[in-house]
Amino acid sequence: MGSAAAVAAFTIVPAHVLGGPGKKAPSEKLNVAGIGVGGRGAADINACEGENVVALCDVDSRQAGGTFKKFPNAKVYKDFREMLDKEGKRIDAVTIGTPDHIHAPAAIRAMKMGKHVYCEKPMAHTIREAREMARVARKMGVVTQMGNQGHAGEGLRLYYEFIKDGAIGAVKEVHVWTDRAGVPGGRAWWPQGVDRPKDTPPVPETLDWNLWLGPAPVRPYHPDYVPFKWRGWFDYGCGALGDMAVHNADPAFFALELGAPIAAEAESSPVNNETFPEWSIITYYFPAKGNRPAVTMKWYDGGKLPPRPEELEEGRNLGDNGILFVGDKGKLLGPSHAGAPRLIPESRMKEYGRPPKMLERSIGHHEEWIQACKDGKPQNAKSGFWYAGPFTEALLVGNLAVRTAKRIEWNSKKMKVTNVPDANQYVSKMYRAGWEI
Repeated sequence: MGSAAAVAAFTIVPAHVLGGPGKKAPSEKLNVAGIGVGGRGAADINACEGENVVALCDVDSRQAGGTFKKFPNAKVYKDFREMLDKEGKRIDAVTIGTPDHIHAPAAIRAMKMGKHVYCEKPMAHTIREAREMARVARKMGVVTQMGNQGHAGEGLRLYYEFIKDGAIGAVKEVHVWTDRAGVPGGRAWWPQGVDRPKDTPPVPETLDWNLWLGPAPVRPYHPDYVPFKWRGWFDYGCGALGDMAVHNADPAFFALELGAPIAAEAESSPVNNETFPEWSIITYYFPAKGNRPAVTMKWYDGGKLPPRPEELEEGRNLGDNGILFVGDKGKLLGPSHAGAPRLIPESRMKEYGRPPKMLERSIGHHEEWIQACKDGKPQNAKSGFWYAGPFTEALLVGNLAVRTAKRIEWNSKKMKVTNVPDANQYVSKMYRAGWEI
């Protein structure tokens, strides 16, 4: 190799020389900002510790205090709109770890500025938001990722490989479950099946309640909403489905390429106008696709469980969270977060062994997003909005059935419920002025 060729081979070209939006040389660090950096959001911005964390935003200085201390050189804001306006020129990417109702306003604003986005699950608060977030990401060519960490794991790939190898035959039925929001005698993760509190305690000094509400209708502060308890309230969260189906149902959407359901129906405890019910069982109907037959998927929350499979050995339980694939030649059982699956009974697993390796393994959930941001390759972040958008939309159709207590016939192309007109009010929502998407 000549000297000129050697220099060319080992010189890293700066990003500004490469040209094109969103690309950085491999040796360059991303300038990252965090929106919502307490709780789960802290884990997301901490995963970017090897990059340059230049700005942090949170409406509650007490919840975010640990993150603020960890990154003392980052500029601190309460309003993400102000942060993006003032720091936008030096920000490459943002992480979003806010409640569900803030995801779309924050992500869309950042993406329209050309910023890469990592957004916690569920990707969006409504079906329309998920559709719009995916559209903007595609238009702007930015790298995105939804926070369903198991999507990068070994388990997800094993589900795919077991099923594609024919280990359980043709799959027509899937069961997915979680113990959230709570089970009788168990842990209550957040309130559901309750009405709005009537007392009005003072707002903590560390919390900007108006900014926390963001696009949502104004109501008095109450500790039944924050921190974390917001998930069960219609105005802020997507219930247990939004919290755990993005993890536990991911193997079904990935391995079976389910796409959009054509219908969904639900049974549940009583539903009011404020919160999701204490429990629900949602049945989704997916049409046949290619060589795959039509699939029925059932979701169970609040501690409800599917029928115990006869192949499951005595003394072995389904677990508080999990997924069960039912094929015409066997069954595949796995834990939450797309954890490693097992054929049942265990004797079948020992007989079969591991399926042949068909898929490339991930370098890590946050790591693949960061690398894709540097490379400017959206498809390399495997739970990017191109995947997470349709997945989120499909799941949220189930909540339409819960809120209306009626069978929903869904036209995904038109983004419309065709048989229950009243259900379409929940496909999108109204926003307070200044928070529109």
